[in-house]
Amino acid sequence: MGNIYKNELLDLTTTNVITLHTTPAATTSIFKSILISNDSSSADTITLTLTLGTAVFSIFKNEEVGALSTKELLLQPLVVSEGQILKVTAATANRLHVVASYLEIT
Repeated sequence: MGNIYKNELLDLTTTNVITLHTTPAATTSIFKSILISNDSSSADTITLTLTLGTAVFSIFKNEEVGALSTKELLLQPLVVSEGQILKVTAATANRLHVVASYLEIT
């Protein structure tokens, strides 16, 4: 049992749905920050979902990230319970990067 601070790093090189984080059994993950960086000279969008089994819940749908900028998605902590999966989808490949910081509690 313990608390461990961690992060997840993704370079979204495709427009496929990509798993950002899966919370392990007997664990809770509390996300403090989800930063999206756009290294393109064009604005882009990202979608963030939370899934449990076959149920999919949209957290952000086509959230705009300005050209050559970074956006913080979370205004408050996001709790992701065991078995839940955070997924991201970029509208355009090779533009967006994700840095997510969280506390994992076991």
